[in-house]
Order: sequence, then C-alpha cells, then structure tokens
Amino acid sequence: MPANTTPQPERFLWLLTFAASLGFATWHALLNNFAIEKAGFTGVEIGILQSLREVPGFLAFTTIFLLWVLREQTFAVLSILILGTGVALTGFLPDEYAFYTTTVLMSVGFHYFHTVKKSLALQWVTPERAAITLGHLSAANSYAAIAAFILIWLSLTILQIDYQWLYLIAGSACILLAIYAWRVFPRFTHHHPQHKHLLLRKRYWLYYALVFMSGARRQIFIVFAGFLMVEKFGYTAADIALLFLLNHTINAWAAPRVGKIVAHWGERRALTFEYIGLIALFISYAFVETTWLAACLYVIDHLLFALAIAIESYFKKIADPKDIASTAGVSFTINHIAAVLIPVLFGFIWIQSHAAVFILGALMAGVSLMLARYMPSNPVKG
Repeated sequence: MPANTTPQPERFLWLLTFAASLGFATWHALLNNFAIEKAGFTGVEIGILQSLREVPGFLAFTTIFLLWVLREQTFAVLSILILGTGVALTGFLPDEYAFYTTTVLMSVGFHYFHTVKKSLALQWVTPERAAITLGHLSAANSYAAIAAFILIWLSLTILQIDYQWLYLIAGSACILLAIYAWRVFPRFTHHHPQHKHLLLRKRYWLYYALVFMSGARRQIFIVFAGFLMVEKFGYTAADIALLFLLNHTINAWAAPRVGKIVAHWGERRALTFEYIGLIALFISYAFVETTWLAACLYVIDHLLFALAIAIESYFKKIADPKDIASTAGVSFTINHIAAVLIPVLFGFIWIQSHAAVFILGALMAGVSLMLARYMPSNPVKG
C-alpha cells in the first residue's frame, strides 16, 4: 500500500482498487478454462459473454443519475459488494445462461466502481499529481492480481481445489474488503460540487475519441489475446495464472514509474509510444506460432497498456473541475460502445481467421496514433 504520507482519500481508493482487482483477476484468469471445460463454450459463446459483460460499461452514464441519491464514496463501496457477489456465485452456476447472468452481475459492480473511482481520483488530486496517482492505483490492481494468481496456481496444481471454491474465496474477499473500507475510512468532502446531469462538451472531443479507441483496442487484448493462449497454444488454467502473475508482477513495479514517465514526457509522447508499440504487437499476434513468443507478446501488451493513464491525465489538465463526475460516466459509456460490439462480431471473425482479428486491432491502434498526434504538447484547462 502507498506510504503513510499518502492522503487518506487516495488510500481509500487504493484499498477498493485492490479489492476490485482481486475479484476480477480471479474471474478473468479462470474464465477461458472454466468456459471451455465447464460450460462447453466456443469462440461464439465467449464473444457473446464478453459483449454482455461490457453492457454495464456501456450504461455507465447512468452513474450520474444514481449520484442524486448516493454519495460517490458510498457508491464505490456498494459497487465492490456487487462485484464480489457476482464472482462468488460464478463457479456454482456453469450453465450457459446462468454464466451470462453472474457475469453481468459481476460486471455491474466492476464498471460502476471504475467509473466512480476515476471520478474520485481526478477530483481528489491535483493536475500535476494525476498521472502519479493513477500509476499507484494501477499498481494496486497488480498487487491484488498477483495475490489472486498465486492463490489460483497453488490451488489448482497443489491443493486441487475446484473452480467454484476459488470463485467463492475471491468474491468473499471482495465483500469483506468493501465492508472494512466502509467502516474504517471517514466520509470525504469534495472541493468542487459536481454537475449532476449528462453533458458533452465540444472541447473534449479528442478525449472522447481516444477513450472510444481505447475501448476497442482493450477488447482485442482482454478477449482474444487470452483466448488465443488457451485455444491455439493449449495453456491450462494454471499456465494462464502464471502468465498473469508475470504480467502483474512486472506491472506492480512499472506502474508507478509509468505515471512518472507520463508526467515527465507529457501525454502526447507517451501515447505515441504506446500506439506504435501496439501496431507492432498486433501484427505479431496475427502470425505468431511459438508458445513462448506468444507469452512474451502478451506481457509486453499488458505493460504498454499502462501508458493509457495518459488519456485521463490529459483530461484532468483540460477539464473544468465540475465536469469530472459527469464526464467520467459519459466517457465510460463511450469507451464501451465498441466494447459491446467487438467481442460478439469479432467472435464470428475469429472462427474464420485468428489473424484477421489482430490485423483489425493493428488498424485500430493506427487510428489511435493519428488521434494522439492531435494532442497539444502542454495541455491546459480550456
């Protein structure tokens, strides 16, 4: 956890981010093997499931309406409770439609939490500290994921624990951490009262466009890169846990440093570097035939994704402080427009050609690169 000098609001977000990642990392690490072994899924069903998982993200704009009756801090805790419940139930309901249902429940908590987390983080920190704070929260994601993947690997290879109990343990841990955060931390105040209506501002167009493309690119990694490891290269659930463990061990070390790099380089240079790297990675995914090389690509892909905090850092610098909560919900919805469509549509492309999916991902990264070059070198409010 961050040092004791870290402000309490950031420590609160760090703890809840840890809880959310613990639950989601367990769900995600077991997903492909659970779907294939227990639910008998093919690329079509996994595409449908992933599209359903993204529907709550698409509806994230409704956050602003819920804030009429809930404080953002309260909403964040409630979201973790919902996420934990969805994860805890997953292993006990492997039937196709029940699996879809628990996935949506988990996703409601996950996406609402990340919408509110982004809003609170940008409200509670200064523009100069935004990238660094977001880097620390990214590290919290990785620390929780490391704990989850060690538990999964030990449980599957040594203790021979079934999937359902792993899901139950992770979901219950989420719920307990949310209760702890609610009881221990005080209710924090906001410096700038937030608008509680939907808004789209013309001067945020570049931010909206970058967020949209980020959502599209993310699906290629989350849905199809992981599925490639299992379907094409035969990775077991324990293998996937080890791969994810390596990913997040590197990210736990790198994420705070990535925040400092973004603060030092500036958002435009950081995103330019990320998108050039992604173009090369997706083309490599399309033609990779070696198991160890595919794993290396997966690790580099995950590391590059940490640079995406530059998009939020850019928004913090240009935004009216009163717009943050409303824009957080709207941007999450924009992010998930592509996320709802891509998994199911690309699932049908996948069964015809794995390579075509990744070539399309490279084209998306190229569009993101062109957008990033429109970003000013020194963005400021207004």
